[in-house]
Amino acid sequence: MSKIVIVYHSGYGHTKKAAEAVLTGTIDAGADAKLLAVGDLDDAGWAELDAADAIIFGAPTYMGGPSADFKKFADASSKPWFAQSWKDKIAAGFTNSATMNGDKHSTIAYLITLAMQHSMIWAGTGMMPSNTKAATRNDLNYVGGFSGLLTQSPADASPDEAPPPGDLETAKAFGARIAAVTARWNAK
Repeated sequence: MSKIVIVYHSGYGHTKKAAEAVLTGTIDAGADAKLLAVGDLDDAGWAELDAADAIIFGAPTYMGGPSADFKKFADASSKPWFAQSWKDKIAAGFTNSATMNGDKHSTIAYLITLAMQHSMIWAGTGMMPSNTKAATRNDLNYVGGFSGLLTQSPADASPDEAPPPGDLETAKAFGARIAAVTARWNAK
């Protein structure tokens, strides 16, 4: 059974809700998975990251990049970087912002760079976008992410209201994909 850790920061609760949906997808796909909030990371949490087969990074997009709290975690990951503790682990990432675009790609690019510096193997969504006239807001991958999961929560919506159901279903499918990719990688 693959061991997956989802390490994330959530400023207002929306990114946490997306992280929980990703977690559900990984568990439903048979992985041993857990959430770790960056603010709660202690020595045991760092050890869990080191022992994981895959790490999924999650951060809200604020002002065109990951939150300062997530960046603080990334900067603190220099110790496992130096030891190459995460080398050849599967990596993936997700972000949430208030607008449909919100420069989310900058955050995903940051997460990819973090993973590459750790010598990890990046996995994208593996999903086609819902980009036809018949598409609705609650279709899978409506926001259209390929390199990472993208979710959207209106600025005035509570975490009880957003991300919308389609984004949460996309998050579950993304989690299931990362679990499958990790299992396949581990079988080699």
